[in-house]
Amino acid sequence: MDDDDWGTGGKPGDIETHRGAFGEFGGEITSGFLDRAFREKIVVVGLAVDGQTLDETHTSLDELELLVDTAGADVEDRIVQRRDSPHPATYVGKGKVEEILEACLMVDADTVVFDVELSPAQQFNLERILKRTALDRTGVILDIFAQHATSAEGKAQVELAQLRYRLPRLRGKKAFSQQAGGIGTRGPGETQLEVDRRRLVRRIHKLERDLASITARRMNQRKSRSRSPYKIVSIVGYTNAGKSTLLQQLTGAEVLVADKLFATLDPTTRKTALPGGEQILLTDTVGFVQRLPHQLVEAFKSTLEVVAGADLLVHVVDGSGPDPHAHIDAVRSVLSEIEANKVPELIVYNKADLSEDVMRLVDKNPGSVGISAHTGDGIDELKRAIANRLREMSTVYELFVPWARGDALAAIHREGEVLVEVTQDDGMRIQARLEQASAQRLNEFVVEEITP
Repeated sequence: MDDDDWGTGGKPGDIETHRGAFGEFGGEITSGFLDRAFREKIVVVGLAVDGQTLDETHTSLDELELLVDTAGADVEDRIVQRRDSPHPATYVGKGKVEEILEACLMVDADTVVFDVELSPAQQFNLERILKRTALDRTGVILDIFAQHATSAEGKAQVELAQLRYRLPRLRGKKAFSQQAGGIGTRGPGETQLEVDRRRLVRRIHKLERDLASITARRMNQRKSRSRSPYKIVSIVGYTNAGKSTLLQQLTGAEVLVADKLFATLDPTTRKTALPGGEQILLTDTVGFVQRLPHQLVEAFKSTLEVVAGADLLVHVVDGSGPDPHAHIDAVRSVLSEIEANKVPELIVYNKADLSEDVMRLVDKNPGSVGISAHTGDGIDELKRAIANRLREMSTVYELFVPWARGDALAAIHREGEVLVEVTQDDGMRIQARLEQASAQRLNEFVVEEITP
């Protein structure tokens, strides 16, 4: 089969009628990689390399299909190959590329999505052969983030991730010149590709400077919070595990709750009270996913720093899913990348209303909690578990408060956990768990620090 036989001749899949997402064979680049003016037809491709089973490959492709659907396209076919290792030029073997092309012609596919991050050379070679867009898992996730970013910071973070992804892929992409070209900007002999690359690099540097200033501002905010009596609890977890629903249950916050991947990108922080009366700051964060693109982790570091700076992580897991432990591993991998893996963690298995497996998972994992964020079942137990974990991190102090200082007695009861009270003639002797900030404010009454 030669190049003239691929996608020509007035049949479904013609290059003349093809409606690809971007690049030489598609339309103009928009805010994402998939053209949402219509529901694109997609063929997804997975590769079972040495050590990976076909079942694991199909499970990963199931998630990829959810990602494609969230991005606004329809999967029409799925192709899987087993190889010892990926083909360096085309990811899959030469014969499998021809099979993919035949499948594209059969279903009139606009785009082929591969369940990995393709190298720029692989992507270029595949598009040249398939005569349609070859997109990878990273491109789909970036597209979803582009759709869901709403704040100025979120949009800047997504754009930075996209540009870092696009920069090494400029070769042969005509549409990039539409985004970056300009009259009077070219020097003698300068190619359009060089103009595009220079402009993208300049834009990347500007976004990096903007986000660096945001990071500095967040650091100042964290310093202010460190002087606050409130503990910071971050809700983390796999995308669509129910984090935003849980935040709504715990705080009554009006946040977007949607049964789709990556519905939340911008962090939301609300204050709430625990059963003992302690006030905490609770933050919802962006969901994670297996093989979350490194570009996104790097770009979203200023947002994810709230996780690294938390006192406790409430790790929400979809207990009704096919492989909750794989999701836990994926989340912990990202936590390690952002240096949040040392923050204490409370595992919360969610969606008990959908599966009896949730409580079985709780039984197998002592210290975890089972809930349904949708119905509210188990929320009270979760609040108690959060309070207990936070108290365990506190220091026990012995204090003596004269009777004339009723305000100090009230502050100890309000901000700490009173363990022992002994009435004396001239005042009250108290043993209480206190945060460091509270202990400093009550320093004149502190007699002894009982536990380190």
